[in-house]
Amino acid sequence: MRSIRRCLTAAVVVVCAACRHEMPAAAGEYLFVWAGDSAGVSSDFLGVIDASPSSPAYGSVVASLPTGMAGTHPHHTEAVVAADNHLLANGFHAGRTWLFDLSTPRTPKILTSFGDLGGFSHPHTYVRLPNGNVLATFQYNQSTTDVAMPASSSAASPMHDAMASSGEHTTGGLVEMDERGAVIRTGGARDSTIPDRYIYPYSVLPIRALDRALSTTTDMDEANKKATSQWVQLWRLSDLTLLKSIALPPGPRGDEQQFTGEPFLLSDGRRAYIHTFNCGLYLVRGLDGVDPRATFVKGFEGKNCGVPLLVGHYWLQTVPEAHALVSLDIADPEHPRDVATLKVGDDEQPHWISIDNTGRRIALNSAGAGTGNRLFIIDFDPATGALTLDERFRDAGAASPGVSFNQKTWPHGFTGKAIPHGTVFSR
Repeated sequence: MRSIRRCLTAAVVVVCAACRHEMPAAAGEYLFVWAGDSAGVSSDFLGVIDASPSSPAYGSVVASLPTGMAGTHPHHTEAVVAADNHLLANGFHAGRTWLFDLSTPRTPKILTSFGDLGGFSHPHTYVRLPNGNVLATFQYNQSTTDVAMPASSSAASPMHDAMASSGEHTTGGLVEMDERGAVIRTGGARDSTIPDRYIYPYSVLPIRALDRALSTTTDMDEANKKATSQWVQLWRLSDLTLLKSIALPPGPRGDEQQFTGEPFLLSDGRRAYIHTFNCGLYLVRGLDGVDPRATFVKGFEGKNCGVPLLVGHYWLQTVPEAHALVSLDIADPEHPRDVATLKVGDDEQPHWISIDNTGRRIALNSAGAGTGNRLFIIDFDPATGALTLDERFRDAGAASPGVSFNQKTWPHGFTGKAIPHGTVFSR
């Protein structure tokens, strides 16, 4: 009888272990990393990493899914996994979008992929709308942009990565679509009042309560030196009509306004913060009208600041020059106050961050910049703004925290240096 019981117990354990591979993820149990071969030879892929602090395999790679295309430059994903456990991600140099199904994290699937839409090419940012549609930025006009060939990802800047184009590109626009690429409406970003027309939609903030959207305009083509992209644009959300383009004013250094990046709506619903890749932070007022105004409120070290986050009344900013993540208290948006600076290593240049749905765990990676090329988890205290590096999240046997993307072997067969970019927690 005891022997039978032991056998039954062992069988249950085996079955349960197998079930874990097919069960939906608990919130924050996994990290999904959109990455590519630094040499651009092997297929780009979505990697899956165990991010459950209670797991004995914490920090280990558990799955990977190749796209079958190499050198597309895996870049932005959605900031969070959607409610249906789907995730949109772009291979920017190829101007291509993939839609992943992450319902069972250890067996991710590609549902579809698509290219140019609505007369525009090279999508960058995707934001889900309350009606279930997606609002996306497309950098270029399809009719004036030929296929862009990727430069080596290992040599590219994480801000707006170098690319070679077979022709001069012109202004793109916004596209409202379903998640599979069916176009609902479009709006062109070209503004006849701006003579040089150096406007290439980068990121977008829909503001449904005001029937507005706010977009930024940095060109991902680093060879386009004239496009300093100090512009932000205000739209009517319901029909994607462009209402106004405004230039951010210079800061004390004189160039903080250049290369507008990510916009976030503040708690009053009528003002927004916008960061720039030249390490400026700006407050934009008047979003409920047609004549918004912007003022400089903060500068950070260097000229290549990465992706920020707004969590409660804290602004979290990646600062590559400082090798750090910086936390600001912005309860008074006119006067942001430094709270914490967390350095992750002199060999790292932090670029991408995302947060789990508890608002307490942050994923941060270098997006290929710096020799460390690691992914970290940072604990965030929403009461104080404090930042603490999770020392337990590391490769097995490693002397320092973080999961390295240098010379790692992935389940789909790739071994080498991978360049990570968009990284999000399971929902």
